[in-house]
Amino acid sequence: MTPPHLRLPPQDRRLSPLTGWTRAHWEATADQLLDALVPYATRRGAQYRLPGRLSRSGVTSDGLEGFARSFLLAAVRIAGAQGGTEDLIERYADGLAAGTDPRSGEAWAPITDLSQQIVEAASIAIGLHESRTQVWDRLDPAVQQSTVDWLSGVVGARIPDNNWRLFQVVVEQFLASIGAPHAQDDIDSGLERIEDWWVGDGWYTDGSGKNFDYYCGWMLQTYPLLWARIATATPGADTSRAEVYRERLHAFLTHYPQFFGGDGAPVHQGRSLVYRFACLAPVWMGELADCTPLPPGQARRLASATMRHFADRGVPDERGLLGLGWYQPYLPLTQPYSGPASPYWASSGFLGLLLPPDHAAWTAMECQLPLETADQVTALPAPGWLLHGTRNDGIVRLINHGSDHLPDEDLPFSPTAVVAHNPHYAKFAYSSSTAPESAPHAWSRNLDNHIALLAPDGTPSHRGRIHPLECSGARASSWHTAHLPGQEPGTGHRIETTSLIHGPWEIRVHRIDAPAGTPIREGGYAVACTEQPIALTGDGWALARNADQLSSAVVGLYGWDAAAVARETEANALGPHSATPYLTRAAHPAGHTVLVTLVALARDVLHPRALREAITVTVEDDVARIRLPEGTELQA
Repeated sequence: MTPPHLRLPPQDRRLSPLTGWTRAHWEATADQLLDALVPYATRRGAQYRLPGRLSRSGVTSDGLEGFARSFLLAAVRIAGAQGGTEDLIERYADGLAAGTDPRSGEAWAPITDLSQQIVEAASIAIGLHESRTQVWDRLDPAVQQSTVDWLSGVVGARIPDNNWRLFQVVVEQFLASIGAPHAQDDIDSGLERIEDWWVGDGWYTDGSGKNFDYYCGWMLQTYPLLWARIATATPGADTSRAEVYRERLHAFLTHYPQFFGGDGAPVHQGRSLVYRFACLAPVWMGELADCTPLPPGQARRLASATMRHFADRGVPDERGLLGLGWYQPYLPLTQPYSGPASPYWASSGFLGLLLPPDHAAWTAMECQLPLETADQVTALPAPGWLLHGTRNDGIVRLINHGSDHLPDEDLPFSPTAVVAHNPHYAKFAYSSSTAPESAPHAWSRNLDNHIALLAPDGTPSHRGRIHPLECSGARASSWHTAHLPGQEPGTGHRIETTSLIHGPWEIRVHRIDAPAGTPIREGGYAVACTEQPIALTGDGWALARNADQLSSAVVGLYGWDAAAVARETEANALGPHSATPYLTRAAHPAGHTVLVTLVALARDVLHPRALREAITVTVEDDVARIRLPEGTELQA
């Protein structure tokens, strides 16, 4: 574990017996994140040009991103402080003046259709609203006007049809709140559009398709209520939608703590994971909008545990910066739109600083998360997920039978399709203690948490579109079409999978249609570390264990021939060395067959050989009946 680089106040174990963190720790973290950016500012502070790989938008856009995303953090810190932020106010006011002045030499590019500037304009608009009395109201009228002129590029602009619709909404609502020209139709149509993505039970999909990830929380749940805060300050604005958004966030937060391990680690799934603790935005918004089902001490315990989880692992780094990675720099975790300042979207994870210091979220004693009192199994039919967490080791596992992040049309197997079938969406399982093998060389092999048909040259099939069938209790199922190289669009081979949860185990029952002689392979979780994981194999089982005593195992309960462990280097966000246990069947018998696998991830001792000997499986009329060691019987 990398030593922490933050300088923090002493822990307060009376108020926060579980994390030791209080509001003072959050303020200190925010201050150090902001101070660390100063050496990278342009002369007047309109851009923060951080070291690292540039995004596809270029250096000027990346510099704007550094200003805008950190300004949101600065605005939250300024608005929630009891004074003492004059230097911060001046720094960002000067940057705003330079960024919106075309003659300054460091001006931001105008906002145009589909441009990255639209995203950054939203952070600036929210920041200006939240710090209105301290920043906006004190700006020179000429700077106010130049800011309006720049933000007004959003009005009527073409916007990607996903969460970006809300960027236009909040920018134009801010313009409306200060009496500037705006298009009410843009605001209304953006808010109407997200209704098309509402799937119920607290969940939105991010645009068309089954795009379920943290964007539901930090964008589609949080931004409508940020809009409501601005609209409330807009004379004559209709804020009637706000109550619906409050009800939806309440529903979302009901199960949201189940996504976090006992150590505060979020489940590692979805895109833009370099935003890290931005996943806390909906937790704080629940407090700000007074619509949370979480006790205030539990909300803070969750938020502080996550912040401390990253801080204890060296985030921010020794320079005080948030880099492109999870704990350490790791570029395969990024997207083409990710630039050096992209991680500062994490600023939205500090929205709690807008709450007054005497708010219950800051003054209540920390209380335990559900996972800290008992094992948890939660079915989320809307995204097609099962969450199961184990109290003794604090691990949360997400079983994925719903989110594939694919467009509406099916994709045939092709290089384009492989890119679209992202390892952060296509796997059968994710967890709070592991990450998928995501480097290109490992993703092309697609081994971990995946079942594949293998082409003659060893190329694996990809999962393709996920078709959910069931998600309730402790079971979920789906089917997908496995595509192999050279197959025509619309062809492929059906694989139907049912996941059954029992304690730390997931039992997968696969029903597969494939040509005779086709090899089949299935992998478990990849475990990673700074050192080579231990690999153990036996008759029908394989196990990998890292230096932190995290063990991943697969046990062939029915239909498998052999087991092994595959190693990778520089393929995983959690460490340079990783290993994945897997099973193989040399040849499909033709037609229809059933395979049954036990997948385990635990910090407890695992005995896969004993499990293989003690669990019995019978298959009759395509139905698998599994009898567990203590006598429990499962069926799929």
